[in-house]
Amino acid sequence: MVVPTPVRSADGPVRDGATLTGARALELFDAQLTSRHLDLAARWLRSFGEGFYTIGSAGHEGNAAVAAAVRATDPALLHYRSGAFYAARTAQAVAVPSGSDAGNERPEDALSRPEGVAGGGDPIANAARDVLRGIVASVQEPIAGGRHKVFGNAALDIIPTTSTIASHLPRAVGVGFAIERQRRTAAGPAARHRAGNSSRLTDARSVAAESRANWPADAIVVCSFGDASVNHASATAAFNTAGWCDHTGLRIPVLFVCEDNGLGISVRSPDGWVAAALSAKPGIRYFSADGCDLTQTYDVASEAATWVRRHRRPAILHLSTVRLMGHAGADAEVAYRPVGEVQRDLGRDPLIGTARLIVEAGLATPEQVIARYDAVGWQVRKVAEEVLGEAKLSSAADIVAPLAPRRPVRVSRTVAEAGAWAAGPGAGARSAAFGDKLPEQAGPLTLAQTINAALADGMLDYPAMTVFGEDVAAKGGVYGVTKGLRDRFGASRVFDTLLDETSVLGLGLGAGLGGMLPVPEIQYLAYLHNAEDQLRGEAATMQFFSKGAYRNPMVVRVAGLAYQEGFGGHFHNDNSVAVLRDVPGLVLAVPSRPDDAAPMLRSCLASAAVDGTVCVFLEPIALYHTRDLYAEGDDEWLAPYLGPGGWAGGHVPIGRARVYGVGSAEDITIITFGNGVRMSLRAASRLAQEGIGTRVVDLRWLAPLPVADIFREASATGRVLVVDETRRSGGVGEGVVAGLVDAGYVGVVRRVASIDSFVPLGPAAREVLVSEDAITQGARTLLAR
Repeated sequence: MVVPTPVRSADGPVRDGATLTGARALELFDAQLTSRHLDLAARWLRSFGEGFYTIGSAGHEGNAAVAAAVRATDPALLHYRSGAFYAARTAQAVAVPSGSDAGNERPEDALSRPEGVAGGGDPIANAARDVLRGIVASVQEPIAGGRHKVFGNAALDIIPTTSTIASHLPRAVGVGFAIERQRRTAAGPAARHRAGNSSRLTDARSVAAESRANWPADAIVVCSFGDASVNHASATAAFNTAGWCDHTGLRIPVLFVCEDNGLGISVRSPDGWVAAALSAKPGIRYFSADGCDLTQTYDVASEAATWVRRHRRPAILHLSTVRLMGHAGADAEVAYRPVGEVQRDLGRDPLIGTARLIVEAGLATPEQVIARYDAVGWQVRKVAEEVLGEAKLSSAADIVAPLAPRRPVRVSRTVAEAGAWAAGPGAGARSAAFGDKLPEQAGPLTLAQTINAALADGMLDYPAMTVFGEDVAAKGGVYGVTKGLRDRFGASRVFDTLLDETSVLGLGLGAGLGGMLPVPEIQYLAYLHNAEDQLRGEAATMQFFSKGAYRNPMVVRVAGLAYQEGFGGHFHNDNSVAVLRDVPGLVLAVPSRPDDAAPMLRSCLASAAVDGTVCVFLEPIALYHTRDLYAEGDDEWLAPYLGPGGWAGGHVPIGRARVYGVGSAEDITIITFGNGVRMSLRAASRLAQEGIGTRVVDLRWLAPLPVADIFREASATGRVLVVDETRRSGGVGEGVVAGLVDAGYVGVVRRVASIDSFVPLGPAAREVLVSEDAITQGARTLLAR
């Protein structure tokens, strides 16, 4: 005799000992069904050339329970198999209608209704429309607008991730850092300082106001990824940073979610490896669950999220999942997986598991479950047909519009307002910060001293500004550039990080999203290269792939270039900037003189605050403490610091060059930057003694190049010598020459550049780097032609 399964109340646990209710299980089943049908719709669209993305979530639909276990206001950075999470969060955003019948709907009614859930709104259609618009590259897609298919939506607090091979994990740590810092300082001295200076800080506040980062004080970060990503250097950096911070007492409320299906495309994760690796992370609490069991996933995810929220500490949720329908597109798993293994995975299908759960709980019959599957499928197909005809991006201007917005007038006004505040209402605070020794009263300063003073002024002007990196706080920087800043502004705004450039930049990326104005330091240019994807793939793409809904304003200070005396080797004398100039939208500033450094830094800070710009401020190490130009003791490389009253008039717009005239005639134009400026001015002095007049153009900005200024100054003489201290291949000079050609320059041009070599140790460096003699000889050869 078969005993009927008792019917459980929808308000009670869906099975004995569970915290997941029947009603919530039905809601999550809808999210799972939506995700599965989106995978099928993507393949249907691709079959006739209208779909452009088929990496699906089949087998990972248990992540819907993770969405239910956290709050809809917890920022999430998602794995590309997080379709059910997205659908569940969309449902969380749909309001239940008010009225006497709002809570009286039977579970079986919810399952049989062809559209929507909970009687209010239409979460299935909403989620399907968002995702399918991304798949067909519609301009109406809510986050990237057809630029890329990502899980992202500012209204849902889902931050888009452009790569799911772990590159978003360092940013997640940074977002957690920002949330916790904002929570701890909300009522502290910084907040009172902001309130006391409200008349000045309109643009400073825009760092937070335009970042879309309005997360609650007790929010946590959710960051999901696949098991193969565990092995990536970026993941290792993120876990290590989270644990390192926890060990030092700095709280990072991040819930890492590993969706482990055992495969990285066709490469298996060794049995037990992922669990062993994740459970051994110091400073990070480990939780695990069967990701194909909705009840267990929900219960453990709820426990993990509660732990992170209560303790403000990082945790890992390790979910065992399966991958169905292959990696993507036409991937044929039978080419690298035994049929029996594929069949075993089919037996763990989370949709079947949830359907069985619902039926066994008496919440629906098998027939109703099947009917619901079909109804959701038809609804998703209907949406797919609707989005097919939506417009696609059709012009380069539309595509790049959100890439790097520039509002130079507003930037200029922000700089002017900063000067007016510092000279007026903020004069007392400024005097106190500098210990009554204002930099403009200190006499001529070196490049390092000027940057130090400009950073201090920036910290006063932008309460959200934070300076951090290796050795920047206690030591004051390897070259003393940040000396005294921690004492003036406190350890919460100037602090040392662990020795890992990926983590330094990841903290900056998350901090920028969280409304801060981060100024991280990379100690040497050569050390940037192992972390450059945090700038290229993460920082520079955020506004592009979110249509400006999210920004990560940041000014990255980097000590670099060559010519250090007595301290050699290519790691401390790196002259490669090609990767930075290749990043769309990134601003690359290279101040060579003290009187340019401060206004250029102010422009970068203002642009970051106003436009969310990602700037790299590349500081020539060899010029940090240089005092002389032509002769020992002449002090002509020093310059007085411009006081606040002169900031507006001394403003240096992004992308504008500086021109020096040497000699009475106008025979030749030398175009250069960085160390090349000092060498070219010295060479020009020698040429002047031969009766040769020279215009020396300091580019100042390597991205964007000041092409209009280059063309104007080149045309003035018709003879151009490009002096490029970077390498001949991939160097800045190539861009200058190409810019002249594109602008229609018809004169003669010659290039002097460093040899395609790493910089060797000691005197041998002189054999591969540009020299004053090479500049002088290049100019003579050009004139001889």
